[in-house]
Amino acid sequence: MDPEDSAQGATAGLVAPAGVTEDGVEIESSGELICVNQETVEKLTEGLISHYLPDLKQLKNALQELTQNQVVLLDTLEQQIAKFRECHLVLDINALFTEAKCYHDKLVNIRREMVTLHERTTRLKVRIPHSS
Repeated sequence: MDPEDSAQGATAGLVAPAGVTEDGVEIESSGELICVNQETVEKLTEGLISHYLPDLKQLKNALQELTQNQVVLLDTLEQQIAKFRECHLVLDINALFTEAKCYHDKLVNIRREMVTLHERTTRLKVRIPHSS
């Protein structure tokens, strides 16, 4: 369809209020009543839809793809967070083992000192009865 034909068809569909037919639509604009042919309205609607529909379909597909990518990204992010938490748990366990080793070393030193003190007191007890 030629743009001039569609422009002529659109203007040809406009008629005065006195010429309202069964297939006409009345529109009130700025206080004036305008009658538009129903066929003209349908053709203009179809033209408008056919103009924007391909872009809208393409946009819908792009949005669906973006949504799918976001879902994948969220799943990956959740997995990484879980791994990060596991790493922190491992670090906490390592810190506990290090702390346990430190306390073990302290206990070994205390035991060694107690054994040394016991030996000294035993020697002193042996000396004391001989000196009296």
